[in-house]
Amino acid sequence: MDFLRPASWQEALAAKAEHPTAVPIAGGTDVMVEINFDHRRPEHLLDLGRVGDLYEWEAGEDSVRLGASVPYTRIMENLRAELPGLALASHTVASPQIRNRGGVGGNLGTASPAGDAHPALLAAGAEVEVESVRGSRRIPIDDFYTGVKRNALAPDELIRAVHVKKADGPQQYSKVGTRNAMVIAVCAFGLALHPDTRTVRTGIGSAAPTPVRARTAEEFLNAALDEGGFWDSGKIITPSLAKRFADLCAAACNPIDDVRGTASYRRHAVGVMARRTLTWTWESYRGAGRTTSRKGGAA
Repeated sequence: MDFLRPASWQEALAAKAEHPTAVPIAGGTDVMVEINFDHRRPEHLLDLGRVGDLYEWEAGEDSVRLGASVPYTRIMENLRAELPGLALASHTVASPQIRNRGGVGGNLGTASPAGDAHPALLAAGAEVEVESVRGSRRIPIDDFYTGVKRNALAPDELIRAVHVKKADGPQQYSKVGTRNAMVIAVCAFGLALHPDTRTVRTGIGSAAPTPVRARTAEEFLNAALDEGGFWDSGKIITPSLAKRFADLCAAACNPIDDVRGTASYRRHAVGVMARRTLTWTWESYRGAGRTTSRKGGAA
């Protein structure tokens, strides 16, 4: 196994162009586990640890550009107001040591359906900035996941950053596991209210071959909130409306039975999390009319 260690982004792109099968490594929290257990033996490892701009973020007027290697700890400490859903998800990632090393770019590159960042990114409507020696492009998060642990990256492309619009309403994140952290999600759920466009977006993790949105549930809730005048009145969402939304979220899942949980349990848990996060986010919207969040735990 050859170890490539570029000192700059341009060197990294050149190395990836020369060795398209090279596996990028930054925090190493996913890749090194696979290598240590001999589940993966790449011909080349591409160490991005010396590429400084991958560890930087910039908060613009409407959105945040988050470098692929910005550690989860920094998201929690510095971007809680701008990206509340992702900050909540970051709290549930593994241990403090892993949160100090791992970043969103690694989650995206691995594209595991159990990655903790995916539901929050889906709910927020993020875009993934990727680049090669041929140029750069942005991939909408809805188009990024193409299969089990597969993504839309071309062989010579690397993830440079993630662009996420600043929260214009409450966001929530909830994860089911034996603990809040230090565990791979049995399933996870993200929800974001977008009052500016009067829409709701969801994200579901570890309950389908890829991270997914509950689109039918979103369409139902968007129509119900609009037709019922909920956005203007701020009235309480009825239990029947919340239950229907939860049922549709559960129906959006396509889970499997494995050592962490059964398919039926995952569907049930996603429904519970959908109902709870909807209640929490809507109460925040009603009470404050601005972005607030409450830490979501296991359902």
